[in-house]
Amino acid sequence: MALLVRYIYVDMNSYFASVAQQLEPELRGRAVGIVTIERPGAACIAASYEAKRRGIGVGTRTKEARALCPDIVFRAAKHDVYVDFHHRIKAAIERVHPVEGTHSVDEFSCRLRGDDQSLQAAIALAEAMRRSITEHVGEAMRCSIGLGSSRLLAKTAGEMHKPAGLEWLTPEVLPGKLSRLKLRDLPGVGANMERRLLAAGVRSVRELHDMAPKHARKVWNSVDGERFLRALRGEDIPDPVTRPGSLGHSQILSGRNRNPEGARLVARRLLIKAATRVRRGGFFATDLSVSYKGEDGRRVSRSATMAATQDSFVLLERFATLWDELRLERPVHVGVMLGGLRERASDTGDLFDRPESGAVSPREALCAQVDALNQKYGQDTIVFGERPVEIAPYTGAKIAFGRIPTAEEFRD
Repeated sequence: MALLVRYIYVDMNSYFASVAQQLEPELRGRAVGIVTIERPGAACIAASYEAKRRGIGVGTRTKEARALCPDIVFRAAKHDVYVDFHHRIKAAIERVHPVEGTHSVDEFSCRLRGDDQSLQAAIALAEAMRRSITEHVGEAMRCSIGLGSSRLLAKTAGEMHKPAGLEWLTPEVLPGKLSRLKLRDLPGVGANMERRLLAAGVRSVRELHDMAPKHARKVWNSVDGERFLRALRGEDIPDPVTRPGSLGHSQILSGRNRNPEGARLVARRLLIKAATRVRRGGFFATDLSVSYKGEDGRRVSRSATMAATQDSFVLLERFATLWDELRLERPVHVGVMLGGLRERASDTGDLFDRPESGAVSPREALCAQVDALNQKYGQDTIVFGERPVEIAPYTGAKIAFGRIPTAEEFRD
């Protein structure tokens, strides 16, 4: 019987570090650490495979990294460059086959149909994608590729041989081919879920594979458990349709901003960035949350609801009130979140400010004009008053898990 796969999953290897090695050929074959900003005590947010083999990974401090590997080279993260490479990689893959899903800045999936689903044809397509990335993006841009009858299996297969590997998983080889994996090796099984599985008596991937769907629902405490189990067994489970309910930004404070006033100005700037994203997406926000974390690890937050708005001035007024309630002590991290997002079409309007459904008020229109001027003439051409003493690179426009900034965000 012919083996069939429905998905190809492309996962770039050590992406941030590989981009640095592509841009600087002299770094290829060397240990490279990527840091948010080049300063003493900074921690790595990514590392090349040469660095990983020396015990350096995410969270390793530069001093420790140099002790492990004296010749390591550090480079500051370049989020706008990573986004540019992301689009180039996607275009290279699509020279071979259309991309159906973009799952992070360095992960893509393709849905196969017809004759392309045969294992032999899928392997040929996967290798053609690898060659296309090398030819059109660069030889330092290596990837691992997984093939599977579900997207979960394809992603899992791609994780099994890194770097630059290729593996496939179909129901015919399960659960045997998964037996060497640990629970945490499965995408979507983190520390908390592992604890829940162990508490439920599930100690291996084989036991998870053989679990009853009803039991999976109970462990996950939702239908997601059954969906995960069915996908693990090779069933093609479509993703539920969702829309964003909130958006926000957070930032670790630099030394000069690690005081109550510095933290306030950073959080204020993050809020303005978030408000710009709300307007660009055509949303109105109905609640605002602000938070900080102190040196002692304690987190404090305050939130408030409001009439639906995309007005930065209104949001800044609410922010000022909430911020005063936080009573900061030795802040090291701040965050803001705009929630309860409504699409323009579903907004009911406001009796006094903008009575028509989906309309924008004069001040909201003014904010949009400020956005347009910053896009045309450059970041911070016009600012909403105060700015932090020290502005970290890419404030409000950093790549986060599952979110890729748009090109516009680097000019807000």
